[in-house]
Amino acid sequence: MNDQQKRNGIFNKVWQACDTFRGVIDPAQYKDYILTMLFVKYLSDIHKSKTAEYEKKYKGDPVRIQRALGRERFIIPEIEIRDTDGNTEDSFPATFDSLFERRGKTNIGELINILLEHLEDANKGKLHNVFRNIDFNSEANLGQARQRNTRLKNLLEDLANLDLRPEAVGHMDIIGDVYEYLIARFAATAGKKAGEFYTPAEVSETLARLVAPGPGDRISDPACGSGSLLIRTARQVGSDDFSLFGQEMNGSTWALCKMNMFLHNMDSSWIEWEDTIRNPLLLENDSLMKFDVVVANPPFSLDKWGQEIAANDRYGRFFRGIPPKSKGDWAFILHMLASAAEGKGRVGVVVPHGVLFRGGQEGKIREAVIRENLLDGVIGLPQNLFYGTGIPAALMIFDKSRKPGGKGEVLFIDASREYEQNTNQNRLREEDIEKIVDTFRNRKTVEKYSSLASYAEIEENEFNLNIPRYVDTFEPEPEVDIPAAQKEIEQIEAELFKTRAKMDQYLRELGF
Repeated sequence: MNDQQKRNGIFNKVWQACDTFRGVIDPAQYKDYILTMLFVKYLSDIHKSKTAEYEKKYKGDPVRIQRALGRERFIIPEIEIRDTDGNTEDSFPATFDSLFERRGKTNIGELINILLEHLEDANKGKLHNVFRNIDFNSEANLGQARQRNTRLKNLLEDLANLDLRPEAVGHMDIIGDVYEYLIARFAATAGKKAGEFYTPAEVSETLARLVAPGPGDRISDPACGSGSLLIRTARQVGSDDFSLFGQEMNGSTWALCKMNMFLHNMDSSWIEWEDTIRNPLLLENDSLMKFDVVVANPPFSLDKWGQEIAANDRYGRFFRGIPPKSKGDWAFILHMLASAAEGKGRVGVVVPHGVLFRGGQEGKIREAVIRENLLDGVIGLPQNLFYGTGIPAALMIFDKSRKPGGKGEVLFIDASREYEQNTNQNRLREEDIEKIVDTFRNRKTVEKYSSLASYAEIEENEFNLNIPRYVDTFEPEPEVDIPAAQKEIEQIEAELFKTRAKMDQYLRELGF
């Protein structure tokens, strides 16, 4: 069985487990239960494999086995359940198999919560608070006791058939890939909420290639969602010589990101749970931490983004101007620019097209950024690429290695017409991504596709970055041959006259 077949097999089994929750709770919510339990299964199977390895290596010596297990990436603690008198009622290791053995218990939801709590406490450096936003004993989400117990029993039975041990799966990237694929499928069914936790893989891939991270880079995403964009950007490095940092405001999405990082062997990443604009937590010496690469797909035109704190922002992020209260796009961009390392930092951000041309305070901020020579490129994407919205978006690339205050060119690419059209959602094909990246890296001017705009041209357009101002995609209407068209009309009229005459004849024969 090849790697893709293994991926498909794992995915299909997990996707079948989703039937337990379909129609019961919102897809944006039941992803938390499925993916958390898959994560527990992964930890348990790795632990089982390591235990067998050390039992063989140390010939069953329990002390040496436990000592070796204590040095692993995670710890599986023992759980002891006591009654009201303090007597031991039950004890078991915090593994999936322990839950499976107790799947018929009437308090199975409570037992799962206890297990998650013990896993957190035993692995505080990596899992602190990760499971605190999910309740497997929730009547509001999972129904009353009998229904809830049945659903959780079915979930445990569905996942019990998975074998996630390294010797069964092969290289562990397979598990990470399946996890990413599952998140994407959940996003496809989550409607407008999908954008809160997932950026389509093709968009993430394109942005990751455009910012081109290198060995040793610090990479950050201040609106990291489930972490897919961060992971894809890290993979562009081509080695493990990078460090990842992220911040996410939504608690359950932050937890998903932490688990996603763990499954991709990136559990040393620094992922914070807070509002990036109001309370940035990626700090160093009480100042914003600086990064070689900053990427993000922030919420489009976020209302009430934190304008009330901008004027007195202790980190000085809004000296170019304060974005309007109802549109936080430039607030995120300004934060990203402030977080990018001076003289070398690269920034890539997904934005709605309004960011390119809206006036008022946004126009003043845009002008200031262009006058500082920070903007490197603008790429227009096809419509209907994103889950939960059909509007087209654009990518903006900034580069702090450009000469400060210089009047450099900006590359505009209109990639809006090159994509694969699907029933529910369009997608960028590999050749579309390759064309965008090649055009950008080589600063190509391609007719009806891309154009290098001078500073003078942008200034003449009053710093409006609307792509059609720079990339002419106009297709002239084909010339009409008037004599030929007139002749065709005459032929059609003659045929119509004959048809009407026949129709009149038929009607007379029928007595009408």
